[in-house]
Amino acid sequence: MKRLGVLTSGGDAPGMNAAIRAVVRKSIYHGIEPYGIYQGYSGLINGNIKKLEIGSVGDIIQRGGTVLRSARCEEFKTREGQLKGVEQLKKHQIDGLVVIGGDGSYQGARALTGHGFPCVGVPATIDNDISGTQFTIGFDTALNTVLDAIDKIRDTASSHERTFIIEVMGRGAGDIALWSGLAGGAETIIVPEEKLDMNDISDRLKKGQLRGKKHTIIIVAEGVMSGTEFADKLKEAVDIETRVSVLGHIQRGGTPTGFDRVLASRLGARAVEILMEGKGGRAVGIMKDQIVDNDISQILDQPHSFQNEMFDLSKELSI
Repeated sequence: MKRLGVLTSGGDAPGMNAAIRAVVRKSIYHGIEPYGIYQGYSGLINGNIKKLEIGSVGDIIQRGGTVLRSARCEEFKTREGQLKGVEQLKKHQIDGLVVIGGDGSYQGARALTGHGFPCVGVPATIDNDISGTQFTIGFDTALNTVLDAIDKIRDTASSHERTFIIEVMGRGAGDIALWSGLAGGAETIIVPEEKLDMNDISDRLKKGQLRGKKHTIIIVAEGVMSGTEFADKLKEAVDIETRVSVLGHIQRGGTPTGFDRVLASRLGARAVEILMEGKGGRAVGIMKDQIVDNDISQILDQPHSFQNEMFDLSKELSI
């Protein structure tokens, strides 16, 4: 392998820059020329590809977002678009590609591998919804961002004796809601993986009121419903005053935590090694603090595993 490409695709996640840095410097260390593909698969189709040097990734390990930028690309979902991407890679004499992103990014990497071009996926999404890895790049940072917001909102909730509903990201996976709710001491956590039981939630709130509880924090994953929708449902079930906070895209931004920087560095470096070994169609991950890799098709076909025992624990501790 003489030349290697790297791109970021889909939603940005804190730590993507650390992964880019690892890919670039690992490549250069082994005598491989790294090329950055800007604006994801859209940039690949359009040939927005530039050679990267050691200095190209200097002072980015601490930055959120992605210096390669990202973009949605409907055209790349078609065979014609994918073949355009392959032609651009051949034109620039690139021998392998590292794709940093989530499920949609992996779909593109699998398609390119199917066209005979070796790709390796690196999991980067704040939702933590990729199978084959315990953690995805960006999840830990997003979790701590949400926790900071919960702590601040709790101050106001206790001062005004109110119930606050906090809407967090997570359309198909409730990891942000679960982890932040458990770590933040939320009384109720609502996630896509568990059936919504308004009677149970109402009973728990009423029991809290009877024992003199003056404020409540409820975490709602956006994949279930919006915070406003849930507030309306709660109003019908229990006559209490609520306030809704939608955290939105602040969850994607910010300086990556030390955990995310180290994880990104380890995963990015391993992705380069896999391509150097002549393999493609793989996805890296971390399991029990060991870096692993799996067939990318198997990863895409396996559902994300939800930690039900943590959900049960959150209910036990919020009595």
